[in-house]
Parts: sequence; C-alpha cells; structure tokens
Amino acid sequence: MKISTHFDGGAIIVKDLSDPEHIRLNLRPDNASEFKQWFYFRLQGAAYTHCVMHFENAHEAAYPEGWKEYQAFASYDRQKWFRVPTVYENGELIINHTPLANSVYYAYFEPYTHEQHLNLLGEAQSSGLCQIDDLGNTIQGRDLNLLTIGNQAESDLKVWVIARQHPGETMAEWFMEGFLARLLDPQDPTARTLLDKATFYVVPNMNPDGSFLGNLRTNAAGANLNREWLAPSVEKSPEVYYVREKMHETGVDLFLDIHGDESLPYNFVAGTEGVPTYNERIAQLENIFKTVFVAASPDFQDVHGYPKDAAGQANLSLATNYVGNTFQCLAYTLEMPFKDNHNLPDDDFGWNGQRSLRLGESILTPILAVCHQLEKEKNTSN
Repeated sequence: MKISTHFDGGAIIVKDLSDPEHIRLNLRPDNASEFKQWFYFRLQGAAYTHCVMHFENAHEAAYPEGWKEYQAFASYDRQKWFRVPTVYENGELIINHTPLANSVYYAYFEPYTHEQHLNLLGEAQSSGLCQIDDLGNTIQGRDLNLLTIGNQAESDLKVWVIARQHPGETMAEWFMEGFLARLLDPQDPTARTLLDKATFYVVPNMNPDGSFLGNLRTNAAGANLNREWLAPSVEKSPEVYYVREKMHETGVDLFLDIHGDESLPYNFVAGTEGVPTYNERIAQLENIFKTVFVAASPDFQDVHGYPKDAAGQANLSLATNYVGNTFQCLAYTLEMPFKDNHNLPDDDFGWNGQRSLRLGESILTPILAVCHQLEKEKNTSN
C-alpha cells in the first residue's frame, strides 16, 4: 500500500501503513500555522481490502466538534465524489472503507483545484460579459484575479462577491461556479435584469496559495485572511490588501463573503448587527435578502446560525464587518456545511460541490430583490 499527497491541495501525515485495518494517520497543519482539519490524499494498492484509517490527532483539529456526524469523501476518478462510513471516537476520526479499485482518493470535502479555478476564469471570460484583471501577486507569486461583470456605469450599483478566504472551504468556490454560470447566462432573465442595474466585482478565490498548499484556514504566510481587513499588508496579507484597495476605488452597495462551516449542518448567513454603523435601513435590507432567499432555495434557512454580535461589539477585522461598516452597506457572510444540510439530507453525498453550485445559482434571486430596494432608495433620494 502507498499513500501520497504530492498534488494540488494534498495534505496528510502517514504514521504507519503496515496494517490495512489499522492505518495510522495525522492531520497535517497549515504550512505556516497550527490550524489543521483539511485532508486530501491518495491510497494505492488496497483494492478489495478492508481499510480502517485512524486520524490519531483529530481531537487537535481546529474544530473537533466538526467531526460529529461527519462523513469523509472518496473518489476513484476525482470527478465523482461520495461519502464513506466515518466515525469520531476516543479523539480519533476513523474511516472504514473497502476500495473497489487500486487507486482511491479521500478528502475532507470535495476539492476544487487551482486548475479548476483557472478553467473557471477562462470560461467566465469567454462569455464575452466578463473582464479579468490582475490585482497583484500572492505571497508565492500566484495571480489574484478580479472578474468585473456589467456595464461599469457610474450609476450602476456595485456588488462585490468574494470566496474562499479560508482555502479548505472548497464549497465556496463550487458555489462561485454556479453563481457565475447563471450570472453570465444571456438567456437568464434574472441575470439580465441584474446586469442592467449593477456591476459585479467577483473574486472566486481569495487564497490561491493556501488552496494549492492544502491549508485549512491560512495563506502561505500563515495569515487568517478573514482577520486582516482592518490593517492588511503586502508582506503578510496581500490578498486582502489588494482587494480592499479596489473596493475603496469602486465603492460597495452589497457585499457577500462565501464560506463553509465545520460544525453547523445548515446553510445560513451572518450579518453586521454589531458594527457601529448598523441601522434600521440595513436591517430592512437583511430581511428582504433572507426572506427571498428562503423562497428561492429550500437549501437555505434562517433559524440556525451564529449568535448575533451585541451593538458595537463586532470584530471589524472580519471582511463582512469591515465592509459593512466602512461602506454602510448590506454585507453578509454565507456559510455552507462540511457535513450535510439537516433540513434536506442526502445520505449518499451529504452537502457537496454540486449542491453548493446550485445554491450559488439561487442567490441571484435575493440579490435582485435587494437591488430593487437599493434602486428605490436612489430614486427617492433624487
């Protein structure tokens, strides 16, 4: 038997492979920090062999509560991914699986590789509706790209959507694939109406280095990008620095930051209730967004989520809080599960890439509802 990780996003530490029924593994921390939870590896030479894989340091993961009711992903071709029996007991995550071929991959969530990311950019540009700009280099010299979609008229609403600040949250870029596919569909009436009203500024992957390195939460310098928004630097967090600079150039009327949550088995949003500029206007926009989103997708709900910050107590180093407070706009963090959506479970796949993609498609409807309201505000003020 052999386990390897020398590919895009690969991550695991092998301790002992001598007994297929007691394979000993450790989660590997991010390259420059102690965060650990993401894994992605290839097992070879175990066809029709009962394999029991013990992640012995699972209790040291960034979010050990995330292992409760969690099932790992597996694939033979890295195209079709399915869940395999997984339990968490005595501080170990244990996968039980009998591969049906000599080569099989296991991952924390369905991966979204750098090659897929580049293909996504290429497909968006080929639509003829999208302009790609380079904002600057990451720590390791990868491109940080911005997609601009729309007429870029001064009167347009400015909608910003970013994803994957935390690289292990790969569902965020699957979401972006669906979001972009619908937004760039010239036959979609919601997309056409939106592009008559708004210019979209989209960063499908905020953390290309961390994604390639197989990190859970940080960039190549060990920075948690979603804690860098108050004072980013080119040396430590260029990804945030360059995006924030562009935001101040364009302005922001609506901001969405796409993430995944290890523990909560639901899709939900977290807003800006705790920032100094939060007011009744923002609360009204939030209610419009959530009400329409619930109607647009049965996969979205507004019952379960994070506790709301008390007034004035928000951490302004988070993207949503910083942007919402600075631009006095509707700003939301969208969270998707690593597990399954308990409101609409799927025993074979749980929450996965395709369901994330579909949620990305459906979010255009609440965005349009908010844009209608923002237009009314503009007309009233004029």
